[in-house]
Amino acid sequence: MPREIKDIKMAEAQLKHHQFHHHTTTVSGGAPPRRSARVRAVMGGGRAAELIKSGAVSAIAPKEAASAMASEGYRLLDVRPEWEWEKARVSGSLHVPLFVEDKDKGAITLLKKWVHFGYIGLWTGQQFTMMNPAFVDEVARMAPDKDSKLLLACGEGLRSLVGVAKLYEVGYRKLGWLAGGFGRASDGDFGGAVEGTEKLQYATVGGASYYMLKLLLLLRVVGDKS
Repeated sequence: MPREIKDIKMAEAQLKHHQFHHHTTTVSGGAPPRRSARVRAVMGGGRAAELIKSGAVSAIAPKEAASAMASEGYRLLDVRPEWEWEKARVSGSLHVPLFVEDKDKGAITLLKKWVHFGYIGLWTGQQFTMMNPAFVDEVARMAPDKDSKLLLACGEGLRSLVGVAKLYEVGYRKLGWLAGGFGRASDGDFGGAVEGTEKLQYATVGGASYYMLKLLLLLRVVGDKS
């Protein structure tokens, strides 16, 4: 089975997992249920997986991305949040984050941030986020032509799936998806055109897991030398 197909199946499994754990919420006063931004994002990612399976959107492996950009005219659109993009990025790529830091100071949001930090943030270093409401508009400013060939990328391939669905919905029809995300990239996949302080494939890793990764890499180097 090709790796791109495996990446799609893995992404679908992750999307189903998130969809199961993030239920719809009901507005007080008996109003009809509304879906959270995260649930809507999960459903959008499912739609993108269908587009990739049908061939309407191209799945492009990291090792093939540089060739697709050079010979097929794709422009890399990085949808990772700012703190991941600052660690490592492909030179000349477009950057429009799909999720941005949630800066709401309300009591409920602060409580959610505290829970997020305890369960996720401390280990991964990821901040509490919300979907970027201006995502489509910001992409349209950078690539106003709906015939633009955009290759969407993120750390693991999930957020870029959601971005694909959003852009396809508003008329972009020449989209690509970086299968498996930057996490599947090797050092030379983008021709050395990587900026930042980290390797591209490790930029998503943060918090305590970052130091665990550094320890594992150090042990591997020591093991290789011995």
